[in-house]
Amino acid sequence: MTTPEEKALEKIDWQLNEAGWIVQSRDEINLSSGPGVAIREFPLIGGEGFADYMIFVNGKPVGALEAKPEGYPVRSVEVQTDKYTAGLAYDLKPPVTPLPFCYVSTGTETIFWNHLDPQPRSRHVFQFHRPETLAEWIKAATLPEWVKDWSPTEEFYGSDDRPSSLRSRLQHLPPLQLGILYPNQIEAVKNLEQSLGEDRPRALIQMATGSGKTIMAITSVY
Repeated sequence: MTTPEEKALEKIDWQLNEAGWIVQSRDEINLSSGPGVAIREFPLIGGEGFADYMIFVNGKPVGALEAKPEGYPVRSVEVQTDKYTAGLAYDLKPPVTPLPFCYVSTGTETIFWNHLDPQPRSRHVFQFHRPETLAEWIKAATLPEWVKDWSPTEEFYGSDDRPSSLRSRLQHLPPLQLGILYPNQIEAVKNLEQSLGEDRPRALIQMATGSGKTIMAITSVY
């Protein structure tokens, strides 16, 4: 009889495959078999036990996935990425430490941490990210320091050399082009940018009828 844990693993395996990952057991590890490899029951050193899945992109460890049986309250799980980093063999050499990407999944519900965010916190995702997506985020996170400290000029903002995390980019928005904006519209846009830069993803702007909400909204989206 299939246990709830085994059912969850079957669903997770299928979802990883659908997202472009090659799922392997710990007895058949081949990190060169594709750009994204997820290894089940990956052994950790130093008494850290096993990772349900260790995630490798281009042969390098970038994250882990904890599997739980269906119905398990995944929001109650506190993932400690340090244990996965400490449990890696010295020759694996992750590109970013601690490992930046962590999932907890039942196969029905999945939450995700991106530790490249300024203040990492869990959020629900509908599917696992593709290996190419995580590779792009890793590439941006390991850019030279002069790029990380970029100045958001109009010329530079058109390139891809920006912080990999959306929440990081919200702290480095381009200068507001005042144009024909009224003072109340300028105040609203700047306050919204400040709120987003402080890692508060929800905001409410209250403005009177006829005060230019549409132009203000378009400006902030732009």
